[in-house]
Amino acid sequence: MPPKLRQRGRPKAFHDQTEKTRIQSLDRALDVLEALAAQGGQTLTEIAEDLGQSPATIYRILTTLEVRGMAEADPGDQTWHVGPGAFRLGSAFLRRASVVERARPVMRSLMESTGETANLAIEKGGKILFLSQVETHETIRAFSPPGTQSPLHASGIGKALLAFADPARIDGFLRDTLEAFTPKTITDPAAMRADLDRIRVCGYSFDDEERTEGMRCIAAPILNFYGEAVAGISVSGPTHRMREDRIEHLGALISRAAADLSRALGAP
Repeated sequence: MPPKLRQRGRPKAFHDQTEKTRIQSLDRALDVLEALAAQGGQTLTEIAEDLGQSPATIYRILTTLEVRGMAEADPGDQTWHVGPGAFRLGSAFLRRASVVERARPVMRSLMESTGETANLAIEKGGKILFLSQVETHETIRAFSPPGTQSPLHASGIGKALLAFADPARIDGFLRDTLEAFTPKTITDPAAMRADLDRIRVCGYSFDDEERTEGMRCIAAPILNFYGEAVAGISVSGPTHRMREDRIEHLGALISRAAADLSRALGAP
């Protein structure tokens, strides 16, 4: 008798049955983990209130996560935090993309040559997900640690990736309302199209206090073997250092860094 083949991936009847196959207790545990990641230190009561669950249920989940190293308690102020086990799992995701490892020396060089924080991010779920950062030594600096998310239309990397996306993708994105975060956020679809056109011509994007007042960001897309924009690299910092007269020079440096990384990934 031939050996029984081991099933891989999802069962045959998985499609269109997501709701039926979800495990409620696992859903709740992941909700708790996401709450810890989003808010930092929280007490048991705060987590229970935020998630609309009983303290007893949340406590059982937290203690289970604690045993697995996914959460840890601070006995001093009785708050709960993400544990080292969660970091190890997150690191496994980062290892999937060789661009993270290849980008580190390029980002370090960018930080040293510009004096500003260098960032690496991808698009995930319609938002920008920061994967890596090399911080400047300056006291006042931009801070987007790995795992931070940002809107596509109000971030340097987001606009850089959007500019080189498929036209249908851009059309679909611009049909949605563009949320304003500062007086400078581009919320008009026509104005955003004009900005994306400019990005395609010059090769880099410019976030001029569009997400956070007092902060600017310049970014360029990283392309893969197929010429697709799969990630973006940027430098960000306060407006008093990233002055108007530096934008073009910084844009050239970042475009060159993105081109180097693109070639490393096999881009034509």
